[in-house]
Parts: sequence; C-alpha cells; structure tokens
Amino acid sequence: MNSSCLVDNETKSPFLIGVAGGTACGKSTVCKNIIEKLGQTNLDETRRQVVSISQDSFYRELNAVEKIKASKGQFNFDHPDAFDEVFMYQTLTDIQAGKTCSIPVYNYKTNSRSKKDTIVIYPADVVIVEGILAFYFPAIRDLFHMKLFVDTDSDTRLARRVPRDINERGRDLEQVLNQYMNFVKPAFEEFCLPTKKFADIIIPRGAENIGMFLFSL
Repeated sequence: MNSSCLVDNETKSPFLIGVAGGTACGKSTVCKNIIEKLGQTNLDETRRQVVSISQDSFYRELNAVEKIKASKGQFNFDHPDAFDEVFMYQTLTDIQAGKTCSIPVYNYKTNSRSKKDTIVIYPADVVIVEGILAFYFPAIRDLFHMKLFVDTDSDTRLARRVPRDINERGRDLEQVLNQYMNFVKPAFEEFCLPTKKFADIIIPRGAENIGMFLFSL
C-alpha cells in the first residue's frame, strides 16, 4: 500500500525533525509540546505549518499467521522488520518535495492498516516524525534536519505502557508483560538505544524535561 501524494502549487520543502526513543518514553508528548510552543494547536490542519507523523503508520501489513501471533502478543512490533521501510522513505521524500500526502492509520486492535481512515499531511514548514526506530534506517535518518532522542528510564516507560496497551489497544496484563519482556525490552536494547548516538539533542527524563529543548526554540 502506498501513500497518495499530490504536488502543491506552492511547493514547500519542510524542515524535518526526527524524534526517537523507547516505547512510552514521551515521544508523542514531546511532539505535542513542540506544536503547542509554536502556536499551531488550534489551527485547521490545512493551515498548520507544523505537523507530526507517527512511525506506527508505517507498520507493514501482516500475513494471516503473523496476525494470529500478534493477537496473542507473540509478534515483535519493535523489530525493524515490522516496518515498511520503503513505504516510509518514499512518503517522507514526497513530503520533503512539498507534496500533500495521505498515509494510513494503524489499528492496534486489528493489527492492520485501516482501510477507511487516513491522515492527510499538507505542505508545512516543519514536519515532526516520531517513532521507536525513527533513526534506525540510514536512508530515513539522513532525511532529518534535526534529531531528538527522548531518554526515559525503563521503569517509567513500562509503567506508562501497561495502562496504555490495556485501555487503548485491547490487550490484557499478561500479554503486555510477556510482550515487554520477550520483545520490547530486548529490541530496545538491540535496535533503539544504539541510535541514541545519532541524536543532535538528547532530552533526559522525557516529556518532564522538554522545557530545556523548548526554551531554545
């Protein structure tokens, strides 16, 4: 599945900001705070000059066997192979070229891209891309003009992830804990944490300490 993109008459080449960090470290909150700081929260989406995209939109489609595993919490969504790298790269290069793009919304309960819902990304001055492996793929990493790594301790991240996955993603406690110990924690240490070295700015304690970055804007 490819994103649908149209060339805008007044082409903009946006400033791309990548935001990486472990699961539930506060990436989305950091993005939200940046958008609020720049006064873009209450604007119509067609008029916003700062927009954000989640790497989750680029999870690849699972086959039947993988969907069964995912429903049992036995599929590794934190591994690089879970993402459609080509789709993500093409979408970001289209956005960088000033195109209006429609990208899918990932449904965490069905473990698939929504067939109906899409997110329309209009040409903007700043585009923020957040995800656990936002810096993992070299070609994608090289697109970012600025890279932020949200550094939050593992206990805090797990404490946030448990209620989120139970309340928002329809999983039970045993599934969440098993998935964390078997997939999330090992993948963070192997794939996510090593990308911290690529960050231009490291935000310690996550969203609680976002002020140090916002102060510089």
